[in-house]
This record gives sequence, structure tokens and C-alpha cells, in this order.
Amino acid sequence: MSLQELMELEHQGWESLCNSTGADFYGRIMTDDGVMVLAHGQVFSRQDVIDSLNEAPPWRSYDIDEERLIPLGESAAVLVYRGTAYRDNPAPAFEALMTSVYVRNSHGWAPASYQQTPIPS
Repeated sequence: MSLQELMELEHQGWESLCNSTGADFYGRIMTDDGVMVLAHGQVFSRQDVIDSLNEAPPWRSYDIDEERLIPLGESAAVLVYRGTAYRDNPAPAFEALMTSVYVRNSHGWAPASYQQTPIPS
């Protein structure tokens, strides 16, 4: 496992959120019992993620920086980074610290948990 390998998956995820294919991407890649803990205080199961992303407006663009990898043995790792995402409307950017926990399964690396912690403006 490498920082670059897991960051590639994070970028694929963000790109899917920008081109409205997030439901398909996360439905395919997340573990069956995976969860997302979102900034608005909800915990979404894998199916909740799929359902919500089918209705979500796309992001226009995003930036990732301050990436860190915390290995948890051969088959798990935590990825932490600062993410900033922009929609088309004039609202301020969404900025958060993001944590993705990945596990290795028979298909490769899969997100088991993802959490957003908003950064106050």
C-alpha cells in the first residue's frame, strides 16, 4: 500500500462526485458494511450513500492537500487529508478534514469508513 495508491482512489471518488457517477462508484467500491459519517451529522450505510448520491448535485471542482497515510498492517490503512469542494452556486466552498479507512479485499482496496469534519470558516 502507498499514499499514491489510496490517493488515486480518493481522486476517483471525487471525480465521480463531479461527474454525477458517485452512486455507481461508491456502490461498486465500498465494503458491504461500509459507512460514511457526513458533515451534517448523519451516518450513511452503503445503500444510503448510493441512494443519496443518485439525487446529489455534482461538485464543480475539488482540491486535496495535507494528505497523510497511517498504515494499519498489511490489509488496512487510514488516509487523512484536507478537502475543499466547490459547487456552481455562489455559496462558499465546503472545507473539511476527511478520513477514509481502507481495507484490502479480494478486489483490491475498499473504503470501509469515511468521515468529514468541517473546518469552520
